Amino acid sequence: MTKTTSLLSALLCTLIWGTTFIAQDTGMDDIGPFTFNAVRFFIGFLAIIPLVFLFEFKKFKSEFKSDTKTFGILSFLIGLSLFLGSALQQVALLYTDVANAAFFTIFYVPMVPIIIFLFKQQSIHWSVWPSVILCLIGGYLLTNFQDATVRLGDNLVVLGALFWSTHIIFTGMIIKKYDLPLTLGAIQTLIVALFSFIIASIYEEFIYSNILKEINSILYAGILSGGFAFVLQIYAQKNISPAPAAIVFSLEGVFATIAAWILLSQILDINNLIGCLFILFGVLLSQLMPILKKN
Repeated sequence: MTKTTSLLSALLCTLIWGTTFIAQDTGMDDIGPFTFNAVRFFIGFLAIIPLVFLFEFKKFKSEFKSDTKTFGILSFLIGLSLFLGSALQQVALLYTDVANAAFFTIFYVPMVPIIIFLFKQQSIHWSVWPSVILCLIGGYLLTNFQDATVRLGDNLVVLGALFWSTHIIFTGMIIKKYDLPLTLGAIQTLIVALFSFIIASIYEEFIYSNILKEINSILYAGILSGGFAFVLQIYAQKNISPAPAAIVFSLEGVFATIAAWILLSQILDINNLIGCLFILFGVLLSQLMPILKKN
């Protein structure tokens, strides 16, 4: 897989994530956030698992000649990070609006390089830092956050951004060692579904008829976002390191805004357009500067 293919995978993944914000927000009219995530990610698991047997089943023996213990630990950490990030984001949407959630979620953009720098002592290309600043400014302008108020739910989104960042970092670690993106995608969605179901069965009413009322939102968020988008993320990080990958993934705010404009007839003002440009420039800077340096 070339870097261009990885970048296209990242862009498609981000497009799906951005449009899924709407399904996440509208899919909780009759069910709780953990019920939504339990069904959503289990559907994602069912969508991926046939592809695992079709394309990766024969690769298991050759891939697992290396340290299987490491694969198991990293797979669990990836699934746990995804569960905590998605759970906090989903619960937060009960207490804050989509604009705030979208803005605070992209805080994983600066968190990823900071965590890598502090804990892995890994050098980071200088272009990452101005790119991070551009993405944060763009996110601020994109969501019209200046007209919003900070709510308790926003703290949940910021905490969730921490786990989104560890998810990106752990994914970058495991995909360099094991070429099993579909298997990893299936494992992490199953972990999220199981943890979500346990909490939903304790604290929420798991009612089948209510789930059916939200089936359209669940199917979209489950098959596309909970299933294929996270597999695309794994493919993307095959050739893109975690810090630049996080910057590319920040484009989900741009795609969410465009989706709201098309589907919900929300008007794009000048701040939204400038915000889109800031994020786009940030992404281009993080991707092009290392290439120019090599040339």
